[in-house]
Amino acid sequence: MNVILWIVIGGILGWLASLVMKTDAQQGLVLNVVVGVVGALLSGWLLAPMLGTGTINTEDFSVESLAVSFVGALILLAIVNLLQRGRLR
Repeated sequence: MNVILWIVIGGILGWLASLVMKTDAQQGLVLNVVVGVVGALLSGWLLAPMLGTGTINTEDFSVESLAVSFVGALILLAIVNLLQRGRLR
């Protein structure tokens, strides 16, 4: 059941991050899920230890973990935009 929650919540977080970064027209459903889940992994390594919270990948479905996972998805999209276009957008 947790894998299904990862996919659903990761997809929602990836979609919201793509709306904020204005890359939604270029992404589909699968890429939104990938961005959400991989962004949560990224923030789990970088941000979660500093903030003392978990991410959606650590089965911690709190408001703090959702926020940290969302920031991770934003960071991932910013890195991809920087590598592809040479700017953050």
